[in-house]
Amino acid sequence: MADKPVNVLVLCTGNSARSVLAECLINDLGGGKWKAYSAGSHPAGKVNPLSLEVLREKGHSVDELRSKSWDEFALPGAPGMDLVITVCDNAAGEVCPIWPGHPLKIHIGFPDPAAAEGTHEERLAAFREIYGRIEAKVHRLLEIGPERAGEV
Repeated sequence: MADKPVNVLVLCTGNSARSVLAECLINDLGGGKWKAYSAGSHPAGKVNPLSLEVLREKGHSVDELRSKSWDEFALPGAPGMDLVITVCDNAAGEVCPIWPGHPLKIHIGFPDPAAAEGTHEERLAAFREIYGRIEAKVHRLLEIGPERAGEV
């Protein structure tokens, strides 16, 4: 494991907010030792603009982000995963594809910021709050490592 990064697949239903935020955080904070991907069971087809706004303001690159199906990661030739994390309760309860290599699966649920209502600033505040909560969990995950991921 020391020679290759820990591959993490972060799942949500729409792959437009929480899973994308977690993907960016793991990749940017993981120092090359972690490689995150995100996907959804029913992808929205685009990343939520408020996710992109928060990620940009926090200094993340958003150029490569896209909303995609988790089916991509069950296909031959897809990167093998060491860890699969569901970040929404709906995705945690769905029947997932069979992941090659039988990665560890954990659930770390967060409220959906895309469900926030109100002004642009109020909705953006919800995204910032969830970003902060995900960031705290990612720091903990990186600190304890994939073997103890269930303790996050």
